[in-house]
Amino acid sequence: MFSSAGKHHKLPTSSAEADQASVADSGATQHDVLWPTERDSSVSNTAYELAPHDRHSSESISSSFMFRDSMDGSIEHAGHFRLRNMDAAGSSFSADHSRDRTDHVYDRESDTPVHTGGASMISSFFNLTNAIVGAGVIGLPYAIRQAGFIIGVLMIIVLALLVDWTLRVLALNSKLSGQQTYQGLVEHCFGRTGLLANSFFQGAMAGGGMASFIVIVGDTLPHVLFALMPSVGQTGFGQFVFSRRFVIAFFVIFMAYPLSLYRDVGKLSKTSAFAVVAMCTIIASVIIEGPRIDPKLRAERGSPVVLANTGVFQAVGIITFAFVCHHNSFMIYGSLRKPTLNRYFEVIHISTVIATVASLIIAIIGYIYFREKTQGNILNNFPQDNLLINIARSLFALNMITTFPMETLVAREVIDQLMFRNQEFSMKRHVIITTVLCALCLVVGETVCNLGVLLELTGGLSASFLAFILPPACYIKLCSGPKLSWKTVPHWLCICFGFTVMVLSTVLSIRHAVVSQEANGSCWNVQ
Repeated sequence: MFSSAGKHHKLPTSSAEADQASVADSGATQHDVLWPTERDSSVSNTAYELAPHDRHSSESISSSFMFRDSMDGSIEHAGHFRLRNMDAAGSSFSADHSRDRTDHVYDRESDTPVHTGGASMISSFFNLTNAIVGAGVIGLPYAIRQAGFIIGVLMIIVLALLVDWTLRVLALNSKLSGQQTYQGLVEHCFGRTGLLANSFFQGAMAGGGMASFIVIVGDTLPHVLFALMPSVGQTGFGQFVFSRRFVIAFFVIFMAYPLSLYRDVGKLSKTSAFAVVAMCTIIASVIIEGPRIDPKLRAERGSPVVLANTGVFQAVGIITFAFVCHHNSFMIYGSLRKPTLNRYFEVIHISTVIATVASLIIAIIGYIYFREKTQGNILNNFPQDNLLINIARSLFALNMITTFPMETLVAREVIDQLMFRNQEFSMKRHVIITTVLCALCLVVGETVCNLGVLLELTGGLSASFLAFILPPACYIKLCSGPKLSWKTVPHWLCICFGFTVMVLSTVLSIRHAVVSQEANGSCWNVQ
């Protein structure tokens, strides 16, 4: 594979060719298709080239890369690549190339192993599905109310397809650039300015998610505990234990914080599996209990199903917040035991399909039951003493606790990349950063009753930037040839859509903050 004479050799396209190559070239060691894993300091010019013909179909990726290793050990890009289709069903980074790889890859600049975890396909599926089907899913019935039934359903499907596509674009960008983090990819494409912008939006998205999960726990579990154990709640001890402040502190300190200390997102697969099961239970409870509750709480008989409404852009913000998981995607991708494009694309497709089906079910059923009475949180349309709904509320709160560590991993990664990128891993620093992040979110959860406009602002602004602007922009930057061509038209359209949603969501959120009486709320007086 790698020649000490500076010649270009094609990478093997199968395991058999890999074995022949290893025999023919005793100095070559196949660890990863992205860069050499062994470097001879006496060699001044080594290079390799990826064969462009390795693909399963004529529409898959055709690539031609060349990296030259200079005397000082740095690697510079000296080639080009061409991409015919974002499908990448059979890229040069197929499973054949990585069949013998270990649980790590090697950093291009330092040749040091970089841990990528060892999660199975099923574990990664649960992690990605949990990242997609998050807190925003309970607001989807309200999104349909805002946009209208037909437009709302179409928007859920279209945005789900767009999220699936941009997730694959991100993974492809990672392979093309050799970067293993979102921050690294953006810095590779747009320099320090791009890194700072990405870190701001990514940190805001992760931090807003962490805080919202804690607020949801505080707004949900105390009422459930009082409803399930009313006799205990009447005692002084019960009033203290079931109080909002105690419940939030207990779950953050004893559940969210320990889970957040994990370094590998693959270790969270069991909690993510629980979160997916919990979300299915919530959907089932809405379907079962909807027809059984007091008719006064449901839509009035004969009330129309609005097919199209004026709140389209508000609905786009809600749906975008519900589906966007791009700030988690690199860690989920890296957690695969064999992180090839084929395997990760399969995870993306399955997770997106499951998430879309679940979202459509709860959105359609929830809206049909309540129509003009549909609230932002569909569970709030049900009475407080409904047993099955209270169980669903409990599972939803626990779902937020298990999703919380996913956002902590992202926020911690942003801090590490900005402040400690050239330093070795330190367990002490790891614990301190995690503790500070959890403590800040605990303070927000204890003091803020309704994040409302804050979540709309950070979610709409950050989600649109991370999901619909950066992925296609990075691809256009990495792609050789004219930046404005028929091949890049979909990417430019996606960028325009992202900016439109981002601007309108921000304006509407600020407007809501000005006119709403609930934009600012303190929960210090809430027990």
